[in-house]
Amino acid sequence: MSDEGAASSDSEGNLAISSVDPWVREASLAVALVVLLLGSMWVSTGSFPPMVVVESQSMMHEEDGSIGAIDPGDLILVMNKDRVDIVSFVEATQAGNEHYGYESHGMPGDVIIYRKNGGQDTPVIHRALLEVVSNGTGWDVPGTSLRNVETVSWTLDYECSYHGGTYDLRVEGWEPEHSGFLTSGDNNFGGCMIDQPGANSQGQGGGLVDASGNPVEPVEDDWIVGVASSEVPWIGAIKLATSGTSGSVTAKSWYSLTFTILVILLSPIAVESFSEWNSRNDEEE
Repeated sequence: MSDEGAASSDSEGNLAISSVDPWVREASLAVALVVLLLGSMWVSTGSFPPMVVVESQSMMHEEDGSIGAIDPGDLILVMNKDRVDIVSFVEATQAGNEHYGYESHGMPGDVIIYRKNGGQDTPVIHRALLEVVSNGTGWDVPGTSLRNVETVSWTLDYECSYHGGTYDLRVEGWEPEHSGFLTSGDNNFGGCMIDQPGANSQGQGGGLVDASGNPVEPVEDDWIVGVASSEVPWIGAIKLATSGTSGSVTAKSWYSLTFTILVILLSPIAVESFSEWNSRNDEEE
C-alpha cells in the first residue's frame, strides 16, 4: 500500500512540475530579458533609471509631433552628465567655435534634464541655451565674446516672433544669481520663453517657478539629472495612459503607437505563416 501511494504521489508530483515548468521558464526568460535590457542601458548611459518619459509639449517642433524632436510619450535615454561635455545653443551656433554645427534632437546644442532650483519636483527636459560662468569679478559666457561683464546681453540665432526689438531670442541686461545654464523649451509657437524669469524680460511669458513658487534660477551642475540622448518615439505613451497623464500626447503619436504595436504582434504570425507556406511548396516539389 505504501509503495503504491508513493508511486501515485510521485506521478502526480511529476505531472504538476511538468505543467508548471513552461510557465516558470517563460516568466524567468521575460524577467531575464528585462534585467538584461535595463542593465545594458545602465552601463551605456551611466544613469539609473536610464530613461525618462516626456509628459509635456514644451519640446515639440510641430503641433502634431515629429520624429527627431522630443514629443509627449517619447522615451528618452538619459546620459550621465559626467560622461559628456554639455554644449550650449550659443556654442553650437557661433562660427569658429569648436562645437559649431553640433545638433541634438533637431536643434543646435544639448537638451538637459534638470530639477528646478535643485528641488524634488518633476524634472524639466529643456535645451541649454547658454552658460554663464563667474570669474570672480564678472561673468563669462562660453561661445560668445562676453567676458568679465557685469550684466549679460546677447541676441541668439534663435528665431522667435517679435522679441525685444528683434525676431531672434534676446537676453537683455540680465544679472545672474549664480553660474549655470539658461534653458528653454523648443516649442515656441507664437513666442519665445526662457525658463529663468530673470533673463526673460524680453519674452512673452514669465518663465518657470519651482514647487515652492520661487523663480527658477540658472541651472547649476548639481541640479542636472542628465543629458538627453537617443529617443524611442511613442512607446512611453503607454506609461502616461496608465498614470492618467496622457492628455498631451497627440493623435498622431497614438496612431503611430497603435501601428507599431500591431506590427509587433502580427510579425510572429506573419513569419509562421510564411514558413508554413514555404514548407508546403517544398513538399509539393
